[in-house]
Amino acid sequence: MKKKDTLLADAGPNTRLAHIGHDPHSFHGFVNPPVVHASTVLFPDSRAMETRAQKYTYGTRGTPTTDALCRALDELEGSAGTILVPSGLAAITVPFLAFLSAGDHALIVDSVYTPCRHFCNTMLTRLGVTVEYYDPEIGAGIEALIRPNTKLIHTEAPGSNTMEMQDIRAIADAAHRHGCIVTMDNTWATPLYFRPLDFGVDISIHATTKYPSGHSDIVMGSVSANGKYWPQLQEATITLGICGAPDDSYHILRGLRSMGVRLEHHQKSALAIAEWLEGREDVARVLHPALPSFPGHAIWKRDFKGSTGVFSFVLKADAPEKFKAKAHAFLDALTIFGLGYSWGGYESLAVHVNLSDRTIRKAPAEGPVIRLQIGLEDVADLRKDIEAGFAAAAAV
Repeated sequence: MKKKDTLLADAGPNTRLAHIGHDPHSFHGFVNPPVVHASTVLFPDSRAMETRAQKYTYGTRGTPTTDALCRALDELEGSAGTILVPSGLAAITVPFLAFLSAGDHALIVDSVYTPCRHFCNTMLTRLGVTVEYYDPEIGAGIEALIRPNTKLIHTEAPGSNTMEMQDIRAIADAAHRHGCIVTMDNTWATPLYFRPLDFGVDISIHATTKYPSGHSDIVMGSVSANGKYWPQLQEATITLGICGAPDDSYHILRGLRSMGVRLEHHQKSALAIAEWLEGREDVARVLHPALPSFPGHAIWKRDFKGSTGVFSFVLKADAPEKFKAKAHAFLDALTIFGLGYSWGGYESLAVHVNLSDRTIRKAPAEGPVIRLQIGLEDVADLRKDIEAGFAAAAAV
């Protein structure tokens, strides 16, 4: 191990983020890695070509640029290897395709990212995999759902939109007693605030579109595996022909450099807004794991090192027939908050959450769920914008 690598192993998160993934002295001292665009790679002779006796053989199998990002993510995750894929959804579906076969049974958390549910209910089912959804708060009780043919358990914490926390260690321990693979979508926390592989997860999944990018201009995903499952994951991505683009990899790597600083701001601002919302009469509930009032707070406090900028609240409404009208009035009155999907960028966003696809964790009865992404703007300005939304909703 190089001296710098030894020092970085004990360094703080922001120091590590500033230096991981690329050695400037490996390329003339430039602090950022070169962007290598490649499909064809030349070999020195026919024997080398036949045996593929060199590091790079074809563009889909990696370049110095994509490798720099993979090395950085492995450093953050503590993983044996990482693949890059074109989107966060692909980061979920590629491991499913890698590890599930016809006749297998998969357990998927009911608070899962909606496009993941669509993939499971359509393509995965068509391929002969039985899909069953489970309560996100089941914990060690998941063992009762494991069948002889259960192969994979997919987790996500906090859950999409409604933010339920999962006892990842308890689920992983139960899964491994039965030989099941555990995958986790850890996009919300990033490996700075939660490292899935340290809690027994086998495959850690991220939409690097979100906080690693940080600027709402890149779509990409990453999948990081432990040593046991890395070879099979790597083989699957080669077989599928899935790869990350060098320009996108470069921008994600650049985004990593400031991710720790940005997350601190997202965390501080989001908590300030969440605490303020808890005291409002027009809010039925605030769904944020870092709030002591949240049902999953104890798990968050025990396992996570921080919280980020995404949470939801239930807008109080006196009748179900008014839910949509109140939500639309609230959203349409916003100026600083944009109305858009995704999150993790510098700008604040808001969306009316659709929970109609849930099978276990149904939509709250008190009112519509509004998800907020708290960006890098000033809290005082965001509060004024939200107040305008509440005034419009109250007029419905």
